[in-house]
Amino acid sequence: MREPQAPVVRLEPMQERHWLEVCSIYLEGIATGDATFETAAPSWEEWDQGHLPFARIVAIAPDGNVQGWASLSLVSKRSAYAGVAEVSIYLAARARGKGVGSALLERLVQESELNGIWTLQASIFPENEASLELHSRCGFREVGARTRIAKLKGVWRSTILLERRSGISGQD
Repeated sequence: MREPQAPVVRLEPMQERHWLEVCSIYLEGIATGDATFETAAPSWEEWDQGHLPFARIVAIAPDGNVQGWASLSLVSKRSAYAGVAEVSIYLAARARGKGVGSALLERLVQESELNGIWTLQASIFPENEASLELHSRCGFREVGARTRIAKLKGVWRSTILLERRSGISGQD
């Protein structure tokens, strides 16, 4: 397999002004049927409430267009899990295979550690081989398979559960 090119993007914090492009990329992911169990995109307000206030990143091309985005959400509201977050990462079709995903996920890992996150997890459809490979390259390991975990459009789907334990945060 070929190595991804070095991305020609600028990474910056996601703001509400990015939402139309972020939402469009999310809808592209939904349309593939292999990115999420969601079937519709939320409003900005719903999305904003469901994601942590830090580690919200967009990749911006030289032409100013958003090429991809990444963010975190808590896996539980229980205090024992305060340092455990779930990864969301989506790339525009035009940005795939160009190193944008690696740049986003590496920055997401850095920002998560700076904010006290000790474990990142991702639940990925086994058919989404590119995402599984990306996470593996960024230090995630497979911890299990969840067979027929939920239905998408009436069809049972399975996921692969991955995690990445921080070498910095949560070491006390």
